[in-house]
Amino acid sequence: MEYQNIIVETRGKVGLITLNRPKALNALNDALVDELGLALNAFEADEAIGCIVITGSEKAFAAGADITMMAKFSYMDAYKGDYITRNWERVKTCRKPVIAAVAGFALGGGCELAMSCDMIYAADSAKFGQPEVKLGILPGAGGTQRLPRAVGKAKAMDL
Repeated sequence: MEYQNIIVETRGKVGLITLNRPKALNALNDALVDELGLALNAFEADEAIGCIVITGSEKAFAAGADITMMAKFSYMDAYKGDYITRNWERVKTCRKPVIAAVAGFALGGGCELAMSCDMIYAADSAKFGQPEVKLGILPGAGGTQRLPRAVGKAKAMDL
């Protein structure tokens, strides 16, 4: 399959998915998340693949959801289109181990995508955050539940 927003490779028994929207700091939009779901399905069906790694660039793993796309949505657009949950949960339901290899920014939806993986391998340059809370909104893909489970309540409250 030809992907527009991700690069898919196989390295031995590892399936590698690289988020590839460099001009948008790998911001997550419908097309990217749909392609991510398709790539995960393909790797899960391939018996030669033992685990899957999701990564981004040196500058950004993923700088969150694509706000330019979301700005056009009414409440009903987002609700009926199942914007946040469609394919976002695919990482969690994958039966093979999924590892997030994070460098640079992992903000908002990018942080939530990383937390959805079974393991996070973070470079020294990795910067995690949920900046939505400074706007008075909740992280949309389960970040309020995943973060305390991953780092404990005290650290999550501090972040």
